[in-house]
Amino acid sequence: MRRTTMMGLMVALALGAAPVATMAKPVRAPSVPAAIFTDPPIDATHPPRMEVLHIPSGGVEINGVAYLAAGAGPHPTVILLHGLPGNEKNLDLAQAIRRAGWNVVTFNYRGSWGSPGAYSFRGNLADAKAVLAYVRTPANAARLGVETRKLVIAGHSLGGGVTAVTAGGDPGLAGAVMISSADLGVMARTPPGARLRTARENMESLAGVTAESMAEEMGTLGDASFAAAAPGLMKMPVLVLTSDDGLAPMSDALVADLRKRGDKQLSAVHEATDHGWSGKRVALEALVIAWLQGLK
Repeated sequence: MRRTTMMGLMVALALGAAPVATMAKPVRAPSVPAAIFTDPPIDATHPPRMEVLHIPSGGVEINGVAYLAAGAGPHPTVILLHGLPGNEKNLDLAQAIRRAGWNVVTFNYRGSWGSPGAYSFRGNLADAKAVLAYVRTPANAARLGVETRKLVIAGHSLGGGVTAVTAGGDPGLAGAVMISSADLGVMARTPPGARLRTARENMESLAGVTAESMAEEMGTLGDASFAAAAPGLMKMPVLVLTSDDGLAPMSDALVADLRKRGDKQLSAVHEATDHGWSGKRVALEALVIAWLQGLK
């Protein structure tokens, strides 16, 4: 999502509630992990590779790519979700995570960036579940070298909202990473005009949908909120990353909620950068990799 549109949404939200200050103490990576600037040792038997995926979801097969780590598997694996419409796909982050010894699976939601089907927000949620089911299928896990007991879901922008809802309902995950995330429940509460502007400004490469139908569907997403996901999220390690994009109060409210519930597995960091972390790409990679390496 773009900053201008999100700022409009935050203004609309502020008419009904004041922003909540972040309560989590920032936790920063002590140093830049070697995976950011060093290729893994050569393994002729098990080299790193990329595999194109066609993942069944909603009666079609959505497009995915698996970045598979070097070395004999199985490997812990990150499922990486893009936002709306997904111009920033964070593939530099995917490559760095792979160099750190993790597999990364990325995909395009139904109706976006060439994946067949019609785009919808409910479809985003269903697609995330479908991807997790796909990599957990024994035959696929064996072929891709996925350690199904150590699966992490991570998402940026709208993908962070999908991540929260998905992880909140999936206790089998090893953790969740939310990057400059948008709360679907907050989107549902914004005025129709703000929702329509959001849709109109974020329709690149979306199929089977109009700005008007997207805005209407946004208004139905009240059940897909950070607040609804919180009880499930507090049962696993969660990394919440925010930036100066107008969306931080949404994540701040989640952090405050989780802290109030007694969550001891939460890490939260704010960086002074834009929505796409344009000036903090190395910092983003360092924070995520250090957090992943700290998982038990």
